[in-house]
Amino acid sequence: MITWTVANQKGGVGKTTTTVTLGGLLAQKGKRVLLVDTDPQASLSYYFGVDSEELSSSLYTVFTAGEGLSKDTVLDSLCPTKLDSLFILPATMAMATLDRKLGTQNGMGLLLRRALDLVSDEFDYAIVDCPPVLGVLMINALAACDRVIVPVQTEFLALKGLERMMHSMDVMQKSLSKQFVYTIVPTMYDKRVKAATGSYSTLTRSYKDKVWVGLIPIDTKFRDASQAQSPPSVYSPKSRGVFAYSKLLTFLEKLEGEI
Repeated sequence: MITWTVANQKGGVGKTTTTVTLGGLLAQKGKRVLLVDTDPQASLSYYFGVDSEELSSSLYTVFTAGEGLSKDTVLDSLCPTKLDSLFILPATMAMATLDRKLGTQNGMGLLLRRALDLVSDEFDYAIVDCPPVLGVLMINALAACDRVIVPVQTEFLALKGLERMMHSMDVMQKSLSKQFVYTIVPTMYDKRVKAATGSYSTLTRSYKDKVWVGLIPIDTKFRDASQAQSPPSVYSPKSRGVFAYSKLLTFLEKLEGEI
């Protein structure tokens, strides 16, 4: 199973849209995909109409299972989506308490990796959607992944947020003894806006080959798809946003040796 973590320490840059769209595209290609919601605000879960506050188990159950964590614990916490091969491990607001509950425990940063290892034979891909805050949840998401996908809105403040994210990954690499492989994805690009083109130029100049050469444009179909609780690739397969994400997926698959 290949695991991608979608992370940035700034909100509103397209993390959940990236997670959902890549997951939908992979599922439509016949891959079995697990989407993991590690944000207590549960945007990814609500996207698919999952109200995890009404569920008997969720990612919170997995994190607090302790020595009782098993494959069944993880599988019983999954929710289906409209695509047969796309599943979600939902978040709950109670996860906001995990920093206090788990922050001092040994191995607290490896709980998600342990859970995903238990179900690795059930899925081809896992895509983890992160909160915009560096804490126990993001640490777990980074520790569990093979690649970090960093969506960055093409605007000045988002570039400042990217600097914080890069610093956090540098710190985490030392504490986890792990070298992160990452790809920066420019999002919400509007070629009509001078600030967007300038920010994109700054991004490619500063991070060079770490930046995907394509662009994810602003596309109202993303919002419409979320209202329909459907992946954009299902709701509007010919939209320009889906076309851009298809190109991104092809690029990522080549990096992973999947093509």
